Amino acid sequence: MYRYDEFDAAFVAERTSQFADQVRRRLSGELNEDQFRPLRLMNGLYLQLHAYMLRVAVPYGTLSSRQMRRLADIARKYDRGYGHFTTRQNIQFNWPKLKDIPEILSDLASVEMHAIQTSGNCIRNITTDQFAGAAADEIVDPRPVAEILRQWSSLHPEFSYLPRKFKIAMSGSRHDRAAIRFHDIGLQAAVNAAGEVGWEVWIGGGLGRTPMIGKLINSFVPNVHLLAYLESIMRVYNRYGRRDNKYKARIKILVHEEGLETIKGQVEAEFAEVRGGVLTLPQAELDRIGIYFSPPDFDLVPSTKLDVAREKILNPAYGRWLENNLHPHRHPGYASVTISLKPIGGAPGDATAEQMEVVADLAERYSFSELRVTHEQNLVLPHVDVRELLPVFEALSAAGLAEGNIGEITDMIACPGMDYCALATARSIPIAQAISHKFASPERQNEVGDLKIKISGCINACGHHHVGHIGILGVEKKGGELYQITVGGDATENASVGHILGPGFVAEAVPDAIDRLVDAYLAHRQGADETFISAFRRLGDAPFKEALYGAA
Repeated sequence: MYRYDEFDAAFVAERTSQFADQVRRRLSGELNEDQFRPLRLMNGLYLQLHAYMLRVAVPYGTLSSRQMRRLADIARKYDRGYGHFTTRQNIQFNWPKLKDIPEILSDLASVEMHAIQTSGNCIRNITTDQFAGAAADEIVDPRPVAEILRQWSSLHPEFSYLPRKFKIAMSGSRHDRAAIRFHDIGLQAAVNAAGEVGWEVWIGGGLGRTPMIGKLINSFVPNVHLLAYLESIMRVYNRYGRRDNKYKARIKILVHEEGLETIKGQVEAEFAEVRGGVLTLPQAELDRIGIYFSPPDFDLVPSTKLDVAREKILNPAYGRWLENNLHPHRHPGYASVTISLKPIGGAPGDATAEQMEVVADLAERYSFSELRVTHEQNLVLPHVDVRELLPVFEALSAAGLAEGNIGEITDMIACPGMDYCALATARSIPIAQAISHKFASPERQNEVGDLKIKISGCINACGHHHVGHIGILGVEKKGGELYQITVGGDATENASVGHILGPGFVAEAVPDAIDRLVDAYLAHRQGADETFISAFRRLGDAPFKEALYGAA
């Protein structure tokens, strides 16, 4: 893991001290809320529906056990005993008191964490594949480059006041587990004809009120020129991005209105000016940062074949967990373990202080003190010896964290919705909970298989509903909450935006509506191996629309 250098430590300490003074002046009345708002947003502090909310950065989703323990301590001391892990691989605390924020930031700084650039019109937390550095299918570990991009983008003087917030995601494998095509910039590892590793660069993706799939602007940018190329994109966006209308201020609108070729020409002109200059990334610097992400000292594990079928008979819960929550590791005898934060009836992404401490202990004992946060609101132990899987499962089970549902219908994404968020127009968490109860049976979940439900409480789409195999958007209508259902979204390399099937449903009717969609899929699929999204692409809207609304 990356360790702060003197510059990192100094700039975080300086910002913490500066914001402590700003909080003091707000509490004393020297600053009013309008004056304080831009200052708090620069430090990840939002004013939500009921209280302040602090969003803490987890760069590229990587945490140490020490950092997780500190997050647990903050949840217990300054919040209501839990935290919420988000689709940006961050953690949010929903109930801190303003007077405590300086102490929280100081506590975070003590373990090399902060809340800078988790809000505001700047480059936000850079996200990656949660299995980076461990996945068997990986071309390259993207985290060294992600760390360099973090350093480049942190407090960048030219990009601190962009037309709108800006999000970058990276995937180091051919299979996109970071939703890169739905980001302002997406980077996909690529190999050129000479066998060199570099990056495909995608721009103009995004969700929100105008969902768009990113477009490939360059099929191969080597590491040496990556900073210069990205800076060129940012300069074009900063110069030409709409500032007159915040709903049209994202780079996706600029690309859509001007056309990819026009934007590409402008980027290439900028790139010609800066290429070979101070933004050149020397291999020596990449190697220096890469050392922080060197593989752990793995044991030589004798060949161990997991008999999942046998375990499903002897211990069904453990067998299901083995079947769904493990990911192939690049080192023989190891696996990456996804810890579900989606218990039946729970709020997706929430973890108590006690659960965070259990996960920290498990990381320390079984995963080289390393953890990951996923953009699907789960946690990962990236490096677990397969001989230790049973004690890991038993410890997770005792903590209420052993749900074996990764990738299944109850492994939902959901934003906080109107239970917390001032922007939300409908609740998300109760809808997720009701669907979770509807499909609580492991047998039913296994029958359905790979199906991703994603729920947003407003058009801003923090729950990624546009790219759910089934998406649910809560809206306000005539003073009530109505839920619009989409089908066919996909956040992978086969990116697609879901189709709206028809009129919305009241909250109480949503679980039964989802059940009818699932029944339609099961009735029409071609064998148990055909997934929901594959069936939808073969069948189209018709059978699903009929399941919801009856025959035309």
